[in-house]
Amino acid sequence: MSVAECAELVRRRDPDRFLATMAAPAAARALLWPLYAFNLEVARAPWVTAEAMIAEMRLQWWRDVVADSAAGSAAGSAAGQASRAHEVAGPLAGVIAGQGLPVALFDAMILARRWDITRAPFADAAAFAAHIDATAGHLMWLAALCIGAGRQAEPVVRDFAFGAGVAAWLCAVPELEARGRLPLPDGRPVAVAALAGLGLERIARARALRGRVAASAAPALLTGWQATGILRQAAAEPARVANGTLGLPEIARRGGLMWRGLTGRW
Repeated sequence: MSVAECAELVRRRDPDRFLATMAAPAAARALLWPLYAFNLEVARAPWVTAEAMIAEMRLQWWRDVVADSAAGSAAGSAAGQASRAHEVAGPLAGVIAGQGLPVALFDAMILARRWDITRAPFADAAAFAAHIDATAGHLMWLAALCIGAGRQAEPVVRDFAFGAGVAAWLCAVPELEARGRLPLPDGRPVAVAALAGLGLERIARARALRGRVAASAAPALLTGWQATGILRQAAAEPARVANGTLGLPEIARRGGLMWRGLTGRW
């Protein structure tokens, strides 16, 4: 039930995001850890059971926690009482209420995870893009918002988040397929390369408008520090998506993070 426990959860289950967040000031980290831990818990919910109804109940529990947090009633309702015994829900409630974060975005993040329960393919490219925006996009925007981003930064953050989200998704394709999912609206190499190219375009557009994002919010975008390199790999060699060989060498990963952390140039 502490921010430290949220940080430890992120360190164990999302080490790259943990490393990027360690470049932020301590005060910013205290706000970001609960958000990132919440994202992990919600993403995990559909996978811990083979029963669709139980998975839906887990997601609904998180919806209730978020709603109570915003209403300032986390101590009074059943979900609020449960949050006191959960390592993530309590700190998350503090961030939502303390920063006045929009609950609708949290709710949309949770609802997007129903895709993992239904196993249905994406209807088309627009449905896929909406999923990326509701997961990676909402998370990055909430993170940026709570550490100082102004409203004018939202389109920039969401462009960058789309590219980072697509990069992470392409890396996850082999595992998603192994779990019986159809992760891409079009898995042909030419379509995969085009999707990676779109991600690169969105990142380039965001960086061209970097000045709209307050320096204090840069740590929220730093979590996508590997995206450009991964998307370039996928665009040039789309077969690497299917065979699971996307990813930067360790020295490039660490060096890139260090440089971007020092300069603030996400």
